[in-house]
Amino acid sequence: MTTMTDQHPSTRPSDQLSGAQLMQMLRQMLLIRRFEERTAQNYQQAKIGGFCHLYIGQEAVAVGAAAALHGEDPLIAAYRDHGHALARGMDPRYAMAEMFGRVSGCAKGKGGSMHFFDKPHQMYGGHAIVGGQVPLAVGLAFGIQYQQQDKVCLCFLGDGALNQGATHESMNLAGIWRLPLIVAVENNMYSMGTHIARGTSCAEDLSVKAAAYGLTFARCDGMDVLAVYDTFKALADQVRGSTCKTLGHNPERGIGAAFVDVQTYRFKGHSMSDPQKYRSKDEVAQYEEQDAIARLSQTLLERRVTTQEQIEAIDAEVKQQVLDAVKYANEAPPTPMEELYTDVYAQPYGPYQQGKAPLLMEDQQD
Repeated sequence: MTTMTDQHPSTRPSDQLSGAQLMQMLRQMLLIRRFEERTAQNYQQAKIGGFCHLYIGQEAVAVGAAAALHGEDPLIAAYRDHGHALARGMDPRYAMAEMFGRVSGCAKGKGGSMHFFDKPHQMYGGHAIVGGQVPLAVGLAFGIQYQQQDKVCLCFLGDGALNQGATHESMNLAGIWRLPLIVAVENNMYSMGTHIARGTSCAEDLSVKAAAYGLTFARCDGMDVLAVYDTFKALADQVRGSTCKTLGHNPERGIGAAFVDVQTYRFKGHSMSDPQKYRSKDEVAQYEEQDAIARLSQTLLERRVTTQEQIEAIDAEVKQQVLDAVKYANEAPPTPMEELYTDVYAQPYGPYQQGKAPLLMEDQQD
């Protein structure tokens, strides 16, 4: 196993970012924050149904990591996926419409909060099964390697997914085949309401998880978007070369798969129904002082990249953009019943062709 060390400040990839790129990062984090606030509001008004997991507090992870990739690199996530979709460029209108169950949503209103999907932006979900996206990420990475493409697959999972069998099977294959894959653990310390120290072995040093499968390991501060960018940019550039012509080791072509412990914190509950009795208000307040949006804003002000007035103007702009998204979702038509029978099979057959509903038992009796 190789462990990535912290880079010298003079060689940080983020030092090469322009003022415009830095401002775009700030704008994306603000967009995610305001989108999630309106999501909570509309969930409480019963306009959004099902489970709903907010990304408030973790914005720097998706934004920093996505910025470090190329647009054609596939990205896949777990059920806390709103931030990843927006960071990848999904239109907030289609995101909000999906949660409202509208046909104009990113998954035609059939996926909801946990199943965002945006193929044009190479966003492959949104997956509700804990750890279920990791085998799919291995498949995406294998496809990249098999076709000898200049890409890397980025897979996000929560720290609770570390204990799922499919996750370990997937990391094992990724290590054996040296796949162009980055497994990014958004370590917010709590698997629902269980602290990572109580539910995960070697929680104080997750590098042992990477070592078990020969994956390159890295750790970064997920409350600092520039630190996230630096880590993922350096890793992606090295992993990207892992496009072997044949399966097996080829040490001259990239470092193979990597595993990142992104240490972050969610400011809200696990889901909208979480009473949060497992952690103190003082603990939450302590982490809120490390808010990634405030940290980047302060950095940009100190570097004279922007002014406080410009930051407030951007915030007002994204607030309006989110309000427009809510209006769009409210006015969009609901998903029709016929859509239940589409997108079921890759190659539709019989009653599922052209969205035809299969006969129900009572219809057959008639």
